[in-house]
Amino acid sequence: MIIRLNGEPREVAATTLAALVTELDLPGEAVATALNREFVPRGERPDTAIGEGDVVEILSPMQGG
Repeated sequence: MIIRLNGEPREVAATTLAALVTELDLPGEAVATALNREFVPRGERPDTAIGEGDVVEILSPMQGG
């Protein structure tokens, strides 16, 4: 299916937010996620379904100074 990931169209096989984080090979404990502009806590990702056309944002913390 095609979703919009961080502003770009992307074809994915995952059907949950947790599966998407795994599919993208991201460290789940080190990213923040939002689905259709709603923050999704890490513990809710396995039960959060994603579907065709959904908008997903995945953000990593940045270090700086």
